[in-house]
Amino acid sequence: MTIVLNQRGRSILNAIIRDYIKTAEPVGSRTLSKKKGQLLSPATIRNIMSDLEDLGLIAQPHISAGRIPTENGLRFYVHSILELRPLADSEKDRIQSYLTDSSQEVEDLLKNTSKMLAVITEQAAVVSPPKSSATRFKHIEFIKIRGHFILVVLVTKSGLVQNKIVELEEDLSQKELDKLTHYLNELLRNLSLDQVKLKILEEMKKDKIQFDELLSKALKISNQALEGDTQGEFYVEGQTNLMQYPEFSQVETLRTLFRAFEQKSLLVRLLEKSITASGIQIFIGSENQVNEMEACSVITAPYTMGKHPIGTLGVIGPTRMDYDRVIPIVDYTAKMVSKILEDKI
Repeated sequence: MTIVLNQRGRSILNAIIRDYIKTAEPVGSRTLSKKKGQLLSPATIRNIMSDLEDLGLIAQPHISAGRIPTENGLRFYVHSILELRPLADSEKDRIQSYLTDSSQEVEDLLKNTSKMLAVITEQAAVVSPPKSSATRFKHIEFIKIRGHFILVVLVTKSGLVQNKIVELEEDLSQKELDKLTHYLNELLRNLSLDQVKLKILEEMKKDKIQFDELLSKALKISNQALEGDTQGEFYVEGQTNLMQYPEFSQVETLRTLFRAFEQKSLLVRLLEKSITASGIQIFIGSENQVNEMEACSVITAPYTMGKHPIGTLGVIGPTRMDYDRVIPIVDYTAKMVSKILEDKI
């Protein structure tokens, strides 16, 4: 259903939401009348509020209370009323100082991006690693730990490092492992991580007479190491920032939320829609499709390489977050990260 509001309705809804964002308290007609400089009487405002309630844009938590915005009300506000204020030069400088200082390695850049977003917005922040299709292989190394166990270290050209412990069928010496890594580093040079996985499977299907036993072992070990997800870890910061908001004052609510931050599958689900979309994405409450985060709003933006999205960054906070401040911060940060990454990956 398309909602159409006249100017008075929009003005009152805007005032309710702005006040609720600041106080987290229901807003009454007398409060609004005073803030409007008595231009509208409490009775007139109550009539407008009644209309807004009928439209499902605001609700009354209990009989004697004022009104609070519903999810639908917040969506209408964000998409139809909200006017974004330009990001101040001081905030741009602050963001740049965080990111340019950490631009030597991609891992440091993404980690610091998450920290910076959490500090500046006072919300939780999450940054996904670059997609494996956009990440170039640099070298792989096998390090003997003990017995049949080795550590596989995969390094990308952007500086991202992935480690995995693999159990071998036989006990190989470090000298033999070094030979295997030499084979692989020649075979896989300049491929993306997705291409690496395909190349290994392709080579394994060839007649083993075409290559020696060592290469066969190298391919098997690499296949083991690359099984499953080759994407790196998500960078999550600022979860404790959420403890300051009354929406999360219940211990069980906070525990559920913190548990969600620890589950990579939930973070993937939260951010995967954003990487295929252009620009800022705003998910309010149940829109984010993660049950554990239904009390949250999520604002995300993809970061790119050569105009192609390769990862996502975002801010997670209460549904009454200060959208007109947070949205420009997320948008500007994504553009800055994209600019820095251009020559890194």
